[in-house]
Amino acid sequence: MTRRLILLRHGQTDYNATSRMQGQLDTELSELGIRQAEDAARVLAGQNIAHVVSSDLTRAHKTAQAVADLIQADVTTDRRLRETHLGEWQAKTHQEIDAAYPGARAKWRHDPQWAPPGGESRIEVARRARQLVDELMVTRSDWNNGTVLIVAHGGTINALTSNLLGLEFDQYPMFSGLGNTCWAQLTARPRYYPGSENPEDDLKNSTVNTPGPVFDRNNVGNAQWYLDGWNMGVTNS
Repeated sequence: MTRRLILLRHGQTDYNATSRMQGQLDTELSELGIRQAEDAARVLAGQNIAHVVSSDLTRAHKTAQAVADLIQADVTTDRRLRETHLGEWQAKTHQEIDAAYPGARAKWRHDPQWAPPGGESRIEVARRARQLVDELMVTRSDWNNGTVLIVAHGGTINALTSNLLGLEFDQYPMFSGLGNTCWAQLTARPRYYPGSENPEDDLKNSTVNTPGPVFDRNNVGNAQWYLDGWNMGVTNS
C-alpha cells in the first residue's frame, strides 16, 4: 500500500520576477503566475488527487484553487505551510540584503539551522510543516493508493522534503531551487522492519493492489518516505 504526496510551489509573483524576498508577505500571482498555475493544473488534474491542502497565503491558495477547480475539489488551508518568515529581509531585494548583510544569504542557503534576523530557520519551517503531513497521514484514510496535493512555497517544500526523507542538517542544501509551479513527488510506504509482510514486493512496486505491508493505526504514524521526483513540471512530469 502506498500514499503519494505532491508538493507544488505557487506560480510566479512580481516579487519572484524582481528578486525580492517575500517570506510571509501576502503577495499576488503575476499574470505569468496565473498562466503557470493553469498549466500545472491541467497536468496535475490527472494525478488521482484526493485532497488539496494549501498555505493560507494568496499566491499559494490561488495556485491550489486552479487545480481544485478542474477536479471539483475543495481547498483546505493551513498556516503551517507558509513560507519561511524572513524577518528583516522581507520586502528587500537580494542586492539590498547583500549590501546590508554581506555573506548572510550564502550562510542561510547552506545552514538550515541559521535564521535571518528576526526570522525563522528552515529547520523550524520543516517541523511545523511536518506536523501537518503527519496529521494527514492519520486522518486521511482515503489517501491509500491516491494522492494528496500540498501547495506551498519553495523554501517550505525544500525543508519539508528534507525532513520527510530524514536527511541530516548538512544535507538539506542538496536540493536545487524549486521553480514556480514545479513540484516534488514523494511516496509513503509502511516502514520496513524484520519480519514485516513481503517488504521486497512493497519496496519495488507502487501500483494499486501490489502485495506488501498495509497502513494501519499501528504504523501509519511512522511511514517511510521515498523521493520520486524533484523540480517536476509541465514539460518534465
